[in-house]
Amino acid sequence: EASSLPMELSEKRGVENNGFVQNEAFEDKEMDTSSQEEMPEKCSVDVDLGAVEETVLKPYAGMPKEVLLQFSSQARYRVTREILFWLIIAASIALVCATIAIIALSPKCLDWWQASPIYQIYPRSFKDSNMDGNGDLKGIQEKLDHITSLNIKTIWITSFFKSPLKDLGYGAEDFYDIDPIFGSMKDFENLLAAIHDKGLKVIIDFIPNHTSDKHRWFQLSRNRTGKYRDYYIWQDCRQAAGSAIPPNNWVSVFGGSSWHFDDVRKQCYFHQFGKEQPDLNFRNPAVQREIHDIIKFWLNKGVDGFTFGAVKFLLEATHLRDEPPVNKSQTGVIISAYSQLYHDYTTKQAGLHDIVRSFRHTMNEFSREPGRYRFMGSDDDEKEDIEATMIYYGTTFIQEADFPFNFNLINMKKLSGNSIFEAVNSWMKNMPAGKWPNWAVGSPNAARISTRIGKEYINVMNMLLLTLPGTPVTYYGEEIGMENIASGNVSEEHVNTGPVMTLPEKSPMQWDGKLNAGFTEGNSSWLPVHSNYQSVNVEIQSTWSNSSLSLYRALSSLRNDELVLNRGWMCHIWNDSNLFVYVRELDGLDRVFMMVLNFGQQSTIDLKAKVPNLPSEAAIRLSTHFSNAGKVVNTKLIKTEVGEGLVLEYKTAKPVHIMEAFQGKCFVAEKACYSKALNLLYMNC
Repeated sequence: EASSLPMELSEKRGVENNGFVQNEAFEDKEMDTSSQEEMPEKCSVDVDLGAVEETVLKPYAGMPKEVLLQFSSQARYRVTREILFWLIIAASIALVCATIAIIALSPKCLDWWQASPIYQIYPRSFKDSNMDGNGDLKGIQEKLDHITSLNIKTIWITSFFKSPLKDLGYGAEDFYDIDPIFGSMKDFENLLAAIHDKGLKVIIDFIPNHTSDKHRWFQLSRNRTGKYRDYYIWQDCRQAAGSAIPPNNWVSVFGGSSWHFDDVRKQCYFHQFGKEQPDLNFRNPAVQREIHDIIKFWLNKGVDGFTFGAVKFLLEATHLRDEPPVNKSQTGVIISAYSQLYHDYTTKQAGLHDIVRSFRHTMNEFSREPGRYRFMGSDDDEKEDIEATMIYYGTTFIQEADFPFNFNLINMKKLSGNSIFEAVNSWMKNMPAGKWPNWAVGSPNAARISTRIGKEYINVMNMLLLTLPGTPVTYYGEEIGMENIASGNVSEEHVNTGPVMTLPEKSPMQWDGKLNAGFTEGNSSWLPVHSNYQSVNVEIQSTWSNSSLSLYRALSSLRNDELVLNRGWMCHIWNDSNLFVYVRELDGLDRVFMMVLNFGQQSTIDLKAKVPNLPSEAAIRLSTHFSNAGKVVNTKLIKTEVGEGLVLEYKTAKPVHIMEAFQGKCFVAEKACYSKALNLLYMNC
């Protein structure tokens, strides 16, 4: 029993450490040889356990939690940890604040419809894929590489809805179907997929004002069937000498009364255009719902936007009063020409812009997905009434069109440096603040550049188009300088498809020097090909460094690559009967582009006298005469030939737009400033 006592004490007083068994045995042996009286003296050693622990125990990898906590509570570790913690918090806050500041100060990125030129295609004349002599949707798909070679990412396809092809297809028989002359709905879906696969966008035409008289709605309306009874504008007509007397003096755009008697309904219906295109009644909510359903149908198909044409005609006055004649002496006289009346009661009526805004609202429903903004343009040429055109932009708070299409450069009556300035200045000074400009030099309803103003001005007009601020719109064929065909080449068969005066600018695209210019492999085309197709075509101009096509590609590439041309300032420097001169600048960049464009006769100008601090020399970045590119010009003596254009580049610390002498002559849309240190754009300059 006595011998078992030490074992019991050992178990009660501590835990056995097997790592030191031999030492303990040695100590037990010593204790046995010593007297019991000496034990307390040997065991009462004065040891500072804390000092021993501090000396022996140090941090090591794999410390158990209990040991780790001993160290973490020590001041030298706790303070270091807290300093690191607050440094991380401060850095995180600074990073978040910097991110917020960059986002807040960064300008909005240009959207796809701002960043790229728009290429307008009249599908019947672009490319025939099935040898029937008519361009079609498959033909467009075959030629997408040509469009991408122009550095263009947006395609605008004019009307292709099923139609009797009166008014060149703008009186639709079915808004939900493709006219068989262009292909099938499957062809359209394939084209749309191919366009999107190449990173391109597509916008389509929509004329909601009227339908074809072959449309199902009209057939039901003329028979007074159900809700369709009032889908169109019907009025009683008085009968005299066996003919109908219209209710007023309103005249159609094409001439003659805008009222036509229908033998089925025994009433007159209203048509702003041809009698085959009856106007819809937009004062009927059911008609508006039908139009919105059509918009949704094509947006669901995947189109990226619409251009709404003829929208100023959507509403007419309900009182049906006679419109006042331009020549007051003609009061009471039968008037047949559209230009002889003031159209106070048949265009731009109150409520029109509410309808346009409703279109925008429907478009916005499909713009919520990131990267899928749906573009909306309005295609109404108000000509002299620039203020009426600007209303289509909407206001700061109420959006309408992204832009109304600008035809100022097409509507010029006479070409000169002064007229170009007036066309540009008129748009820029009237455009609402914060809106985006656009420019066009050709369209399906205007003579081509070469025919309208002369072949010598093709290249300088394209240089103007691609260096002005905003979105350029190029009508197919203008990139190679196509000309109108002679009106005498348009046969009676062609006249039956639409107004003869708009056909010469719709001749087939000239792709190569083969038969029918490569437009069709069939025996003939729906319109004759221009006789100059062997020298004016895409294939041959692709091989010439000094061709219109090569210049167009170089200009569009420059516009794509240079921030200054994308969103910088535009300042008017000089204009006279021959020249139009302007600069493009961007805050924060010392590089400036100056355009010297000749729209008259040979001219010499001292630009250093016009612009203070202008360097004495500038480099020619691009020229309509390709051999001049890269040369240096003396800014005191710049000479240009007829139709010559120069893109000059120079550096300066004092840009024109901050000079007092040019205040009121500078414009900017989507203002941005460049930080060279951070290599980014910001807003608050």
